[in-house]
This record gives sequence, structure tokens and C-alpha cells, in this order.
Amino acid sequence: MHTKVETEHPETVVGREENEYGHLPLAQEEEIRAREEELERISAKAAFGQQDGREERTREVVVEQRRVRRVERVDPRSELEQAEVAEVNTQAMRITESVRGGPSRAAVSRGLAEKIEKGKSMIDATLEQMDEVKAEAGTIVDIADVPEVETGEVDVEGEIIELWEPSTPSIQQVGLIADDTEKIKFTVWKNSYQTKVSEGETVRLRNVKKNWHNECCNLAVTGWSRIEFPKRGQWWNR
Repeated sequence: MHTKVETEHPETVVGREENEYGHLPLAQEEEIRAREEELERISAKAAFGQQDGREERTREVVVEQRRVRRVERVDPRSELEQAEVAEVNTQAMRITESVRGGPSRAAVSRGLAEKIEKGKSMIDATLEQMDEVKAEAGTIVDIADVPEVETGEVDVEGEIIELWEPSTPSIQQVGLIADDTEKIKFTVWKNSYQTKVSEGETVRLRNVKKNWHNECCNLAVTGWSRIEFPKRGQWWNR
């Protein structure tokens, strides 16, 4: 009779004698299991905490791999017809030969091909690519093109053909620089601390700011600019 009462007790279940908790009431068994599950969660959390550095490094690796894949995208030239590639390379050569100090022919060719692939005509793509090359830092721009270049700073090279007396003490030098295409006024501000130039000297003005006065474009040499002397084989950046 005693065995029958225990088996039929509302807090026992038939067959529970086969597991380690079969001799306990159901409520007590559930409480024990809950505590064990909580301990397992705490243990797992601690284990993952020890791996935080590894997980962080793994995430960094994945991010870098994604970045590399974006950079190493398919060369757009491979998507063009052979005749189109030939024309792209021809136009790229013309562009690079028309500027100095700009991007490589391969980079220009790739940029052209990307524009063609996106549906632009060869003429439109070439004109757009030329504008981008001229606006790129380091490209020496023809003085005639300075007003049209879509950037606030340019690099030019030419001969100092005239210097005149500054109108204010804040100006170190003012004059005209010219190349084979045009001439333009330039101003060297005194607080830029630049080396002085002389008439008849060939200079390269880097990172000079474009200014407009009475609808005329001129150049300002600031502290962020650089004056190079190609024929001297040296430059000053002060």
C-alpha cells in the first residue's frame, strides 16, 4: 500500500524512476533543474567572456576582408568590347599626356571604362574624366584651365613674368605667372612665410587657393601652399 501511495502521489510521475530525479517530488525536481540551467548559462557566459578578444579580432578580420573585396572589384575594362577597350586606352593616353603630375594612365583608363560601363558615351566619359584628372590633387593644371577646374585649390607651373609693389603690408609679393596657355595674377601673403620668387624664374605653385575678384580668377599662396623651383632642383615649404 505504501508503494502505491507514493506512485500515485500528484507530485510524482510514472517512469521518473529512470532518471536521477525520479525519487524526488516534481516541484523539487523542477527547482533543481532550473538552478542547474542557470549555472550552465553563467558558465557559458564566462567562457564567452574569455573569448571576447578573439571575437573582436575576428570581427576586425571580417571587416578588413570586406574592405579588400570592395577595393579589389572587377576591372570595368573586362566588361567592355575589345574595340571599346582600345578606344578607352587611346583616350586615357591623350588625357595623361595633356597634364603633368596627374594619375597614371592605367588609373585614367579604368575610370573611363567605369563610366562607359555605366552607359556614358565615349565623348562624355572622356570629358568628365579629364575634369576629374585636372581637379585631382597633384595634377599641374594649365593656367588657361584654372577658372574652370572644379576645385578650390590647384597646382600650376610657369614663369614669373612680372612683379609689382604690394598694396598692403600683409602682402609679401604680387605679380603674374604665365605658361604656354595663359597668365594669371598671384598673391603671396606675408603670413604664409614663403620663399620669395623673382621675375624670369620658373616656379611651381602647389595647393594655391583660387579667388575671384571682378569676375577674374586669381591665385593666393597661403601657409598651406608650397612653392617649388624645378630648375633649382629643390623646393621650400615653410
